[in-house]
Amino acid sequence: MGYEIDVLAVGDGERSGDAIVVRFGNLYGPRNQWFVVVIDGGTKEAGERIVQHIRTRFKTNRVDLVISTHPDGDHSSGLTVVLEEMEVGRLWMHKPWDHSPEIKGWFADGTLSNDDISDTLREELENADELDRIARRKKIPVYEPFSDNGVNQQFPGVIRVLGPTTAYYESLLPQFRDMPDMRESYGGVLGYARGLYEKAAAFVAKVAENWGLETLTDPADDATSAENNSSAIVLFTVDGQYLLFTADAGTPALARAIAAAAAAGIDLKTCAFQLVPHHGSRKNVGPTVLNKLVGPKLPARPAEPKMRVVVSAAVEGEPSHPSAKVTNAYIRRGARVLATQGTNILIPYDAPDRGDYGPASPVPFKNEVEED
Repeated sequence: MGYEIDVLAVGDGERSGDAIVVRFGNLYGPRNQWFVVVIDGGTKEAGERIVQHIRTRFKTNRVDLVISTHPDGDHSSGLTVVLEEMEVGRLWMHKPWDHSPEIKGWFADGTLSNDDISDTLREELENADELDRIARRKKIPVYEPFSDNGVNQQFPGVIRVLGPTTAYYESLLPQFRDMPDMRESYGGVLGYARGLYEKAAAFVAKVAENWGLETLTDPADDATSAENNSSAIVLFTVDGQYLLFTADAGTPALARAIAAAAAAGIDLKTCAFQLVPHHGSRKNVGPTVLNKLVGPKLPARPAEPKMRVVVSAAVEGEPSHPSAKVTNAYIRRGARVLATQGTNILIPYDAPDRGDYGPASPVPFKNEVEED
């Protein structure tokens, strides 16, 4: 059994997104011997490219599973195109209105009626609602990707949701940015800090790093938004190889997923592939979680990488997407780091040669990184 992981480049400017297609099974056999899974869809334009990619490369119009990890527009918008234009077997997405009476009340008349929420939260809820509406209209079964609700039995032994649990997701909902009762204490402060950060981004100072000197530090638990920590973290097991998709999860969510994997007898440090969380932001990972996710720092660069990791980052995403501190930290732990940044990345295993795809250039170790 083989696999192909296509991480499509999303965005031509500063804003990064995720658009991923996974094909697994007997890739040399007929259509009924392999599966196609779409994990997030990026922007609408990226969704159109996903559809074209599947039709052109795989000669099929059927997607067995679509996973919306969380409703950020740079992850979920393109999935509306996939649902509309392709034959979809099932959709995994969280439905916040089923876990919050307050949010459910906002949709009482069939539309999002609350005006006292931020434009960001409104967009996220409308993205989720649109996916759900399309699925219901096209009679696509919808399931929520929790680690404890039985969804892991749909592709037993192959696709496993490591997080969140239902309870953890529900604990995050009241913390979503600009919920009415959180705006003054949380949203306003974050919005102001975000503005200062964006203004300062053009004037990033540099500090030195080398193989033995790591300046990446563990982020605070609240460095990542509740929405991002609610991301579905999904593990594929294909021919004994682990493939981990982390979406935009931060350290609290990643630590829970690592524990869930360990409880199932899975050591994520043995993964063949991992997606770097949140486009390589240093707000999502630190040394502690990377030691458990990838492995401890190595005394010297290995002759062969222990795993391949991909950063889904926009062309002009640096210095945040990806952070050089983060890519250096992965390299120190034995990973080969690849980044989209305008280029689609293909990770194949026991798969037909595509001919027109060449080797991807790894992200180099950098001796200067952004200063905190």
